[in-house]
Amino acid sequence: MQVGVSTASLFNRLPNEDAVAFLYEQGVPLAEVFLTSFSEYTAEFAALLNERKKGLSVYSVHDLNTQFEPQLFAANDRVRKDAYSWLDKVMGAAKVLGAKRYTFHGTARVHRADHSGENDDFNRLGARLFAIVERCKTNGVGLCLENVEWATYNRLGVFKELKERVPDLLGVLDLKQARISGFAWQEYLKEMGKDLSHVHVSDLSSNGKICLPGKGAFNFGELVERLQGVGFNGPLIIETYSGDYDNLLELKRACEYLQELLYKKNCFTENNF
Repeated sequence: MQVGVSTASLFNRLPNEDAVAFLYEQGVPLAEVFLTSFSEYTAEFAALLNERKKGLSVYSVHDLNTQFEPQLFAANDRVRKDAYSWLDKVMGAAKVLGAKRYTFHGTARVHRADHSGENDDFNRLGARLFAIVERCKTNGVGLCLENVEWATYNRLGVFKELKERVPDLLGVLDLKQARISGFAWQEYLKEMGKDLSHVHVSDLSSNGKICLPGKGAFNFGELVERLQGVGFNGPLIIETYSGDYDNLLELKRACEYLQELLYKKNCFTENNF
């Protein structure tokens, strides 16, 4: 396993081009790049990131999901076609950055019936998702569905249903979103199992506030042991909100905390992505 940081943790603190430079300077080995707006979904912007990131490895890309991902599932052909044009741009950026994974939210569950899942049509949803996964595959990128309380994978069982219809679907376990959803992260992990690509990690303080790993009471030892149990060898990527810590240098210390734990568990690997 390896440790990295999502540039989402630096959102509104540093622009992406400065964020990747900062992570490299701090010795962080890998990152997930959170592309934050339409102007960043381009090969040109990715080239700028490449120049600034130097030796920082980019494992995955993430976008501001509501800007076009829900529209990839639209019934209207023109709406869907326009959304695919933005997906293609993100895939182009991923190729420039060398990222092999795309962290995906999918639909937005805005209405009560959408949130409860009572109107879910998994055959239709699966057919749309299959086409999206295939489009990503043509760019050498694996699509990874993240458990997110307000998006497609908002509860247990959704990944299982979609995986049956989309064999190449991968998963992302997000600890903070599992807490928000009310379902145990252990159950999400069990559902994704060997199809888990990476994990978004954060900690939780004694008063219930999200914080950086090592600052709270979350049992990372159990997390690592359970990940080992499903044969996971991907990265733990620190993803918190920018207001969840004070000093930027705390990100480096959080990485070191997790790396030390992986060493102790005999499962730390050098960057081989």
